[in-house]
Amino acid sequence: MKEESFVSALDFNPYLPLGWLIALALISAVVVLVAFWRRGRGAFLRTALLSLLILMLANPVLLTEKRRFLDDVALIVLDETNSQKIGVRSEISSSAFEDLKSRLEATPNLQVETVTVMNEASSLQGEEDGTHAFSSREEALKNIPPERIAATIFITDGQIHDVPADENIRKNEGPVHFLLSGSPNEKDRVLRIVKAPAFGIVDQPLQFTLKVEDFGLDEPIEAARVSIKLDGDPIASELATIGAELSIDLTLTHAGANFVEITVDPLDGELTEKNNSAYITVNGIRDRLQVLLVSGEPHMGERGWRNILKSDPSVDLVHFTILRPPEKQDGTPITELSLIPFPIRDLFEKKLNDFDLIIFDRYRRRGVLPSSYLQNISRYVTEGGALLEAAGPAFATPLSLYQTPLSEVLPGRPTGYVFNEGYVPTVSDVGKRHPVTGLLKAKATADESWGRWFRMIEAEALGGNTLMTGPSQQPLLILERSGEGRVAQLLSDHAWLWGRGYEGGGPQSELLRRISHWLMKEPELEEEQLKAVVSGDMLRIQRRSLETATARVTVTDPDGNITQTDLVEGENGVQTGSVPLQTSGLHVLDDGSRKSLVAVGALNPKELHEIRASAEKIASAAKSTDGGIRWLETDGLPDFRRTKPDNRQSADYWFGLRANENYEVTGYNRQAMLPPLVALLLALAFLCVGWWREGR
Repeated sequence: MKEESFVSALDFNPYLPLGWLIALALISAVVVLVAFWRRGRGAFLRTALLSLLILMLANPVLLTEKRRFLDDVALIVLDETNSQKIGVRSEISSSAFEDLKSRLEATPNLQVETVTVMNEASSLQGEEDGTHAFSSREEALKNIPPERIAATIFITDGQIHDVPADENIRKNEGPVHFLLSGSPNEKDRVLRIVKAPAFGIVDQPLQFTLKVEDFGLDEPIEAARVSIKLDGDPIASELATIGAELSIDLTLTHAGANFVEITVDPLDGELTEKNNSAYITVNGIRDRLQVLLVSGEPHMGERGWRNILKSDPSVDLVHFTILRPPEKQDGTPITELSLIPFPIRDLFEKKLNDFDLIIFDRYRRRGVLPSSYLQNISRYVTEGGALLEAAGPAFATPLSLYQTPLSEVLPGRPTGYVFNEGYVPTVSDVGKRHPVTGLLKAKATADESWGRWFRMIEAEALGGNTLMTGPSQQPLLILERSGEGRVAQLLSDHAWLWGRGYEGGGPQSELLRRISHWLMKEPELEEEQLKAVVSGDMLRIQRRSLETATARVTVTDPDGNITQTDLVEGENGVQTGSVPLQTSGLHVLDDGSRKSLVAVGALNPKELHEIRASAEKIASAAKSTDGGIRWLETDGLPDFRRTKPDNRQSADYWFGLRANENYEVTGYNRQAMLPPLVALLLALAFLCVGWWREGR
C-alpha cells in the first residue's frame, strides 16, 4: 500500500449564520449596483472592499485529505479433487499454480490469496457430492469487500458441480477466469449404478440396474461386457448396450454385508479405468428363520425356550413335546394320544432341510425317532444345518442322544455322572473372548452376580470351544463347527432358574438367544471377524478372535496401495487399529488367516461420473463475468494486465485483473484560505486607498 495527499474539497466555515451572511451579501450587492448605476467615484474600490468583507465573514477553508490506497485481491482456487489426479493433470496444475502465484505476487498493488479444494472426508463415508469449488471461493471472499477483488482464477479440469446460475453470479466481484488442466478431446467410458437395493433377503433374487456410457468417441461402440463379483468371487457376466440401462439379478448367499463389485471392459485409449467399476454394499437379511423345537418331556424350562423363540419376530417356531412314550401301555386310544399326529416323516425326511435350526430339549431315546432319521439330522448338520441340544439327566444314561448317529456331530461325550449341587455358571477364558458369552458378561455390572443352577451333566469335550463351565471347571456350554454346520450343547436343564429370578437370576433370554443366532450364522456373533468402518478420513479396523496374539492387518486399496498396521488388544477379544484413507472404492483387509472387504465412499460419486476435462459447466460463469477460459496443456498461462472496472476483462491471450483504485482516508488538514490577519491588512489597505482617493 502507498499513501498520498490529495486536495479533495473547498469548504466554508462562516462566522455568521448563513442567513445573515446571505442578507449582508444582498445588501452589499445593492450598494455596489447603485454605485455603478450613478457612476460614483470609487465604485470599484467599494466593490472590492465589500467583497473582501463578505469573504472574510464566509471564512473559506481548504481541506487536504491523506489517503492510503488499498491493494486489490486476486484469488487463486486450486482444484485437487479426485478427478484432478488423473494422468498428468496434477503435475500440470501444480506447476501452473506456482508460476501463476509468483507472477501475480510480483504485480504492484496486488494481494494474492489462495484456496485449495479437496474432496471432503465425508466423501469416504458415502456422502460425496462432487467438487464444490465455488463454495470454497465464497468462503474465502467473505471478509473481502467486492470492490477490492481484482479477479478469481480457477485451476481445474472444469468438472465443478456447484457453478451458480447466471442470475446468481455477482458480477461486482470481478471477472472469473479458468485455467483447464486436461485436454479438450479426451475419451472415457463410465459405469454408473442407476438403482441398487440397500438390503435384500438371503437366497432370494435382487435386481440391480446399471448403465454404461462412452464419451468423446467419433465412432460409437454398440456394447461392452460387464462382469459381476460377489464378495470377491466372479458370479456372472452380461453384455451391456452402450447408453441403455441393464438390469441384473443377483442372489445373496449370507446374512450381513454382501459386497457386489461390477466392472465393465475398458475402452481403448480411455482417460482412466477408475470409473469402469462400481461397488455396492447390500445387507443380507434372513427371511423368517425356521426353527424346530422337540421337547423330550415336559419340564420347568420348556416354556422358557418357547417364549424366547416366539418373541423373536424373525423366527417361525414348530414345537412338539413328547408327552407319552410309545412303550407306555395304559389303554388310552391312539386317537386321544395327541391333538395332531407327530409328522415324523415330513419333519425329519421331506422338510428337514427347510429348517435353519433344530433344538432337542431334554430329549431321550424312546423309539419315537428311528436311527435313520437321526442319521438324516447328522448329515443335515454337516451340510450346513444347525443343531442345539439342551441336555437333561437322560443324557448321562443309555437313553442319551450320544448313543445315536448324532454322536458324529455332538462335541460333548457324557461320562455318566450328573452333578446335583449348587453352582454359579462361569464364563471361561475362551468364553470371555467369544461374542456369545463375552458381551454377555460385559453387560453385567461389577457387583452383579448370577444366580445358582443345581444340575449339570458331566461330559468330556471332544472338540469345539467350551464357553461356560460349572462345578470343577467341567464344560457347561460347548459350541462347535461340524462340517459346514454348527452344533451347540448346553449340559444343564436349569437355565430357567435365571429366567425366574432365583437368587437374582441371570441373562437367560440373552444367552439362549445368542446361542440360537450363532447357530443360525448371525454375522455379529461370529467368533472370528475382521471388519472395518470409515471414520472421517481413517479406516477403523476391528478384529475379533479367540486367539490372544495380536495380528498385523494389511489393507489394499483400489489403486493397489498397501498399508499395514499392528492391532492393539482391547476388551472382550476385540483388537483394534486404524489406517489413513487415500481413496474411495473396495478395500481388502487381510490378517494372514482371513480376508474381508470394506466399501469406502459413495455409490455413484459425481467426481468420477464425468471425468473428462471440459469447459461446458464453467462457460456460463466465465461469460457472465467477462472472464476467460484457457487450456494449460496446449496454450499455457496467459498474459495478465490491469484493467479498468468498466473495460473488457479478457481476450484470447490475456486475462484482466481489475484495478479498482480503492483507498481509505487516514487523515486530513483544514487550512484557512483567508487568514484573519491577512484579511484585516487587506481591508485596511482598501480603506486607506479609498480614503486617499476620496480626499483628492
